Amino acid sequence: MTQSDCIFCKIASGELPSKKVFENDEFVAFHDLRPAAAVHVLVIPRKHIETLSHCTEEDAPLLGRMAILVARLAEQLGCAYTGGQTGFRTVINTGPGGGQEVYHLHAHILAGPRPWLRMG
Repeated sequence: MTQSDCIFCKIASGELPSKKVFENDEFVAFHDLRPAAAVHVLVIPRKHIETLSHCTEEDAPLLGRMAILVARLAEQLGCAYTGGQTGFRTVINTGPGGGQEVYHLHAHILAGPRPWLRMG
């Protein structure tokens, strides 16, 4: 898949609509169109990286900032871990064997009452 064909690149550029919860120069976060849980948000880098397997050492700082953003967004969405039974699930599907459907690196934030429809 090329960047020009990528649905997530089109969402990041504003070419396609989405229900965004966050955006800055580096990342965009938006509600999943087919939510599997009460809270189901996707976090994507604006940089087109096909899969986690395509990341290089150069991408390590980006991945670190992405992980921190996931935690901050979970807090904003009301599902951060605060003790007891609270918390959320973070999923990065990689390749067809890992259940990846859109070939642009993305993290799922999932939370809410179970059972969930799928795991991200």
